[in-house]
Amino acid sequence: MSRSRSWVPWLVAFLMAFGRLRAAVPVLDQVFPAAIQIGTTQLVTLVGKFDPWPTRLDLDIPGVSWEPTTNNGVIRVRVAPEAPVGPRVIRAFSPEGVSELRFIILSQRPQQAEVEPNDAVSAAQALTRHPTEVTGRLEKNGDVDSYAVNLRAGQTLVAWLEAYTLQSPLDPVLRLLDSRGVQVAWNHDEVRSLDPLLAWRVETSGTYVLQVFGFAYPADSDLRFSGSPKGGYRLHVTTDPVARHAWPLGVSRTMDTRVSWGDWGASSVSSEAIEVPASVVAPGVVSHSLRIPGRAVPLELPVGEGKEWVEIEPNDLAATAQALGVPSAVSGDLDRPGDEDRYRLSCQKGELLRLEVQAASLGFPLDAWLRIEDASGKELVRNDDAGGADPVLDWTSPETAEYRVVVGNLLQRGGQDQRYRLSLQRPKPVWSASMAESAWSLEPGKTNESKVTLTRRYGADMKLTVSVRGLPAGVRVDPVEVAEKADAATLRWIAATNAAPFSGPVSIDVSSSSPAAVQEARFSLISAGENNGVPQGFRRLVVESISRPWLTVLRTPSAPAEKK
Repeated sequence: MSRSRSWVPWLVAFLMAFGRLRAAVPVLDQVFPAAIQIGTTQLVTLVGKFDPWPTRLDLDIPGVSWEPTTNNGVIRVRVAPEAPVGPRVIRAFSPEGVSELRFIILSQRPQQAEVEPNDAVSAAQALTRHPTEVTGRLEKNGDVDSYAVNLRAGQTLVAWLEAYTLQSPLDPVLRLLDSRGVQVAWNHDEVRSLDPLLAWRVETSGTYVLQVFGFAYPADSDLRFSGSPKGGYRLHVTTDPVARHAWPLGVSRTMDTRVSWGDWGASSVSSEAIEVPASVVAPGVVSHSLRIPGRAVPLELPVGEGKEWVEIEPNDLAATAQALGVPSAVSGDLDRPGDEDRYRLSCQKGELLRLEVQAASLGFPLDAWLRIEDASGKELVRNDDAGGADPVLDWTSPETAEYRVVVGNLLQRGGQDQRYRLSLQRPKPVWSASMAESAWSLEPGKTNESKVTLTRRYGADMKLTVSVRGLPAGVRVDPVEVAEKADAATLRWIAATNAAPFSGPVSIDVSSSSPAAVQEARFSLISAGENNGVPQGFRRLVVESISRPWLTVLRTPSAPAEKK
């Protein structure tokens, strides 16, 4: 037997001598646990394939360091107290290439680990601290994770899950059982994603069981509960007040906004209010993170250019339509079935306006429609959605006249959870750049090409220049001048024959001289199909785009030795 295999060492040496025995590109499917408390050290499992181990990681976060353990796929992560809070991307790489992007979250709160077995109600894991964050995993088909919580009458339990938004192949569910095992509340999907959110007001004090389970995503014909080593999740549980929304729903970058808020489980908006100065809203941002007093979870509020109004009822009819200016935004609700809200708007002939309703994108179960009527009530234009759940209109006024902007509910429902924010803006020329790939490989002496797609809107027809920053020695990418109105640029990545091996991030800049501006091209994680973990892709993630594509310059294969 040993004789028949005597060729194995010779073959290995032969392949190594010719530079063809290479480590595999690492495969990173999931990070577990996905969250780490700031100021602690945590063992983290990288779910995937790493040959050889240890792999190398792109984990460039201030205050975060890591080291491999002797167990394949397990690393020890240290997070300093000054590390930034929030989700970050992580990827594994080798001299042969880089894995897909996955997530790791840095939290200010302690992370409680799921403890198995906890499938049965009788074996439910006790959660004695509120609020709490649990890192768990549905790691096999049929898995159910149960957690016991003590609740008092009058409290509101708010529980939400992150699994789908962490790229877990799950369509998860939360349900709450009372002491008899009777279901008293459940949620399958929060409006903005397949992750559930459950808010329930307690009527009777006692011990309740919160259960986590899920179905396969993408859906298949198997109706059993799904699970796998990739099925990690983060469960948030609290009985403290949690703000659901601000009122008005947005803030302005040009004037101060006085904001109240509505909590989960509350029947009305708080009588308290805080002032949000325009000076604290960062230039150019589309959302502002607002911390509400006594609420641990901040609100992400849309940002507008003008005043943020609140709807004034009655405004159902043309005669009672509320007047709005441009730019501005108004927050309202369709509080009864069949309700329609009308707003009066004066326009000049040829004036271009962008009218946008935000409802589902803010977490409200409103399937809104938007239309514009003339003075006689004739419908001029209408939209039910714009590639998403919320309607948008880019509209040019045909005459100098007064018009009515109308918001309604496609499903004819009503209630105080049927809220929306209507924004009216004069759009400015804007452009953006995107990449179809997040990584490239180059062989020495070879050339590769990649495409940068340019999206231009509202007359952004200026000349642009696309260039690459952070290239290693031996690699050249000449800047590309993009003509007015052109919508793409092709970059040629040229590696010299003596280019040294390299594996690291670069940046693709797109610049305009008039007006002077620079943007980085971005890769979208929510529209990448297979590249973000599953065939159908994810519609919402904790990080939805990145601006650092990865470049790998491969090693030069050794030339065969000459025969003597």
